[in-house]
Amino acid sequence: MRESVTIDWNLRESVRASIRLKIRAILRKHGYPPDKTEKATEEVLEQAELLCKAVT
Repeated sequence: MRESVTIDWNLRESVRASIRLKIRAILRKHGYPPDKTEKATEEVLEQAELLCKAVT
């Protein structure tokens, strides 16, 4: 997933969509409940945005 992050990843919807797919695949691989995947995916993206803002 780190390879997907570009300089403007949080602004480009195509990159965000790619990262979202990778998050879902990781959750599926580790047996995360399918009905909670969407909320978890959004939370991971929010956390990544906050981390990105803290670093810059």
